Amino acid sequence: MPELDLHFGAGLALGIGETARQARWMEELGYEYFSAGEHFMRGDPPGPTHAALPVLAVAAGATDELRILSSIILTPFYHPLFLARTTATLDAASGGRLTLGVGVGGEFPVEFEAAGLKVNQRGRRTDECLEVLRRLWAGERVTFSGRHFQLTDAMINPTPVQQPNPPLWVSGRRDAAMARAARFGDGWMPYFYDAPRYEQSVEKIKGFAAEAGRDISQFQWAHFPYIAIYPTEQQAAEVAAEQLGGRYLYGGDFLDIVKKYCLLGTVENCITQLQEYI
Repeated sequence: MPELDLHFGAGLALGIGETARQARWMEELGYEYFSAGEHFMRGDPPGPTHAALPVLAVAAGATDELRILSSIILTPFYHPLFLARTTATLDAASGGRLTLGVGVGGEFPVEFEAAGLKVNQRGRRTDECLEVLRRLWAGERVTFSGRHFQLTDAMINPTPVQQPNPPLWVSGRRDAAMARAARFGDGWMPYFYDAPRYEQSVEKIKGFAAEAGRDISQFQWAHFPYIAIYPTEQQAAEVAAEQLGGRYLYGGDFLDIVKKYCLLGTVENCITQLQEYI
């Protein structure tokens, strides 16, 4: 069996005011990634949420080697020139430690309505943004006329420290997201995903990449599982359902959802469950 190149990280868990302390603690423990995600309005009235990129900037400033990962930014809300400039700055300030995780959202239509965006156009808007983003990162002078974005002779200087670009991980569970990962991404990062479906999706992405004529031999395969460590799986599932149930809007019993997709129980059980994805 070939040697596996595995990397581990964790998301912000201690509260926004503890970002720097948690990042330092994670670096001391040997984690390789610190992650933060975002929504603009998580429900109505909106639950608490923070912008991912400023959180990552704080984590980067508190550490020396820990990579920073957006998990994920809501790409439809960003203009590609602003996103290219902001992420290039963050990559430079962190010494080349940024991995940009991107997604389209959609769990909370209210945040799209509040911003004057159409939720059913979020995928096409993201595709345009990522196309322009990669070109700006590469140092191109970009003139672009799309359905959602128009740029004329746009450039950023400096470009990101990491060349040819910071790793771009695309999130999402649908075929459109997998095609997006194959076309624009350097990696793929789903969540609420079981191991059999993950295996099938890897093959789908490889197929989409072949259709696009894109070499993904260096592609990074990621997974964002929620983990609850308790003496029994039932205890862990109940806690996970309570903690996560208010964050996401999905049909069905949330207890059943966490039992299917989360890593639950003792440390040994969680390790065994995680190994199914490898």
